[in-house]
Amino acid sequence: MPNRTLYLRRLAIGLILNEDGAFSFLEGNRGIYMKVIVSTLNAKYIHTCLALRYLKSFAEPEFPVEIKEYTIKEPTMSIVTDLYAQTPDVLGFSCYIWNIEQTIPVIKMLKKVKPELKIVLGGPEVSYDVAYWLERIPEVDFIVVGEGEETFKHLLQEIHSSQKYHLVFGLAYRNKQGRPVINPPRPKLDLNTIPSPFRFEEDLPHLAKRITYVETSRGCPFSCQFCLSSIEVGVRYFNIDRMKEELLFLIRNGAKLIKFVDRTFNIKRDYAMEMFQFLIDNHQGCVFQFEITADIMRPEVIQFLNEHAPEGIFRFEIGVQSTNDITNELVRRKQNFKKLARNVNMIRDGGKITQHLDLIAGLPEEDYNSFRKTFNDVFALEPDELQLGFLKMLRGTGLRERASDHGYVYMDHAPYEILQNNVLPFDDIVRIKRVEDVLEKYWNAHRMDHTVKYLTQYEFDTPFDFFQEFGDYWDSRGWAKIGHQLEDLFRRLYEFLTQRRTRRLQVIEGLMKYDYLIRHKHKPRTTWWEPKLDKSSRKAYIKLLTDKPEKVSREFVQLGLSEQELHKHTMMELLDFDLGLYLAAGKVRLQPTLLIVYYHPKQDTVAFFCAPAEHFRSEKYA
Repeated sequence: MPNRTLYLRRLAIGLILNEDGAFSFLEGNRGIYMKVIVSTLNAKYIHTCLALRYLKSFAEPEFPVEIKEYTIKEPTMSIVTDLYAQTPDVLGFSCYIWNIEQTIPVIKMLKKVKPELKIVLGGPEVSYDVAYWLERIPEVDFIVVGEGEETFKHLLQEIHSSQKYHLVFGLAYRNKQGRPVINPPRPKLDLNTIPSPFRFEEDLPHLAKRITYVETSRGCPFSCQFCLSSIEVGVRYFNIDRMKEELLFLIRNGAKLIKFVDRTFNIKRDYAMEMFQFLIDNHQGCVFQFEITADIMRPEVIQFLNEHAPEGIFRFEIGVQSTNDITNELVRRKQNFKKLARNVNMIRDGGKITQHLDLIAGLPEEDYNSFRKTFNDVFALEPDELQLGFLKMLRGTGLRERASDHGYVYMDHAPYEILQNNVLPFDDIVRIKRVEDVLEKYWNAHRMDHTVKYLTQYEFDTPFDFFQEFGDYWDSRGWAKIGHQLEDLFRRLYEFLTQRRTRRLQVIEGLMKYDYLIRHKHKPRTTWWEPKLDKSSRKAYIKLLTDKPEKVSREFVQLGLSEQELHKHTMMELLDFDLGLYLAAGKVRLQPTLLIVYYHPKQDTVAFFCAPAEHFRSEKYA
């Protein structure tokens, strides 16, 4: 019996509890200790790995499994030290394109200091080109190929007993001669035989702080050649009543953000509708994100959501990727952009659901000008977020297998991002990356929505041209290499607009000031511009607004602000145009206007008011 094992109590299922809280297995009168850990390196701390929780739920209680999660930003030595201290006998890693290169050094270092450790890899990144991974990482003992729950448990059984690894479907390993052996694939699992991955006590205290990932189905009905999901034929569903119980458990235990990882959540309309209704009835403030295929949504479904969904609890991620019909045909992607646009517009006009639209630069036969059109087509839909990504030649995808057909050149290692193809040279890739940079900072971050909308509608030929020209200037100034405070972002945009001699700069400057002021919940201590009102002028306006608030509006009168409150909780600025008219009707009228922004000290809310400056000129205070 291992000396680290303490017989505190014997369990009916043949386990003994160890002094470190782990379990050992009893075989006859001999204790067989096998500590199993599954791990991954998440992109961020707030992320969680659903795959690890499935492996744990399916292996237990026969094989107790401990979950250890890290991030790709953590030092390799720190991760290795922590895992080594856990004294695992079997250690599994869940591998993806965002973590494989950071995981490999961890594996190599652990094997050096603990050569007897059995290391198992699984996940989409290592489920294809398996022989390559066994050759590249000789420290790895096994690779679980494809769906992992049943294969991983069967592997643990064989490690624990007869070690007949050739019997484990879905497993890859090396034989005694060191040659790769790839067993036949395992039949697909009945999803409803998988125990719940959401009920572990150690997860509950963190539900409110991290993202919870949930799937109601596996598989995808589409055949997009750049996506791994297209490889699995058919869609399998978890029982909907079971999923309702799981979701209710998560919500009641404090989950704040639940992301559904179904590849197309709305492919089965009755299932999706029943789930939407359930979440509307039981959300308790939790937010839910779904991957949606927008062009197949029925208008009546959108109308239902617009009428019944509470504002802000649903987020839709919609992959558009390209609006080029030839490109979509080459990647076997069926998409009716006219219907997609109609539905996205309906959702946006409903004002209830946040929309995140995705584009992919570098798809077959989409050159720079074609991508420019794709970008403009989708930006015109005014999504809350527009994600500009670059094609990744994922292992196992049809597009990677036919890369030579389109002259693809791409990174040797993950994330396998393209460097060029036959119609999109590297120079154009670099230029589009500049677009991505400023798009993230100035549109997706919602720092100055009114300004960007004005610029893209009135001052540049197209939205893409604004982001491209600004991105080129940003790069030329070296700003991509340094950090940025909020004030810096405003100053840099203003510098760019000034140097190119942008028309009606006084209007744009006014919108930028407005965007800056309403973004704060509390009165800002500094501004990015030199205020037009000096201290004496501001004091005079405060006196006038205290005495005659009706000169602003009825709503301003109702605030009943004292002179002290105005001084302490408001910002004022003179603009050169009628901001109120522009915000209400989209019309620009040059007219000096006083902008007043009030920061409510107790409610953390912001209210703004506009009044023509001429209302105050005859007053002795102004």
